[in-house]
Amino acid sequence: MSKYVKYYQEMIDENRELFNDFMDIHDKYAKDKKSHQDEFNKIGRKVMDVVRDRENRLCSGMSRSYAQFSHRLADKFSDIIKKDFPLIDFIGVKIE
Repeated sequence: MSKYVKYYQEMIDENRELFNDFMDIHDKYAKDKKSHQDEFNKIGRKVMDVVRDRENRLCSGMSRSYAQFSHRLADKFSDIIKKDFPLIDFIGVKIE
């Protein structure tokens, strides 16, 4: 198992309730963005805090000489998150 996959699975397992709540609102938001926007953003901020923390842990051991590798690792971690939560980049976006 790749390191980024392991970190992703640990993140989900350790925050199961938060990610279950986010999955529910994520699905509702996908169907009706305007009416679920506030709740999506509220829960999404908490999710993003957890994601950023885990991404920082994943890449923190890399020195400057491995910056390119660290960047690619962060991208892979982001890609695996987007497979389950394709609208995660919409957290904080206001739909008028």
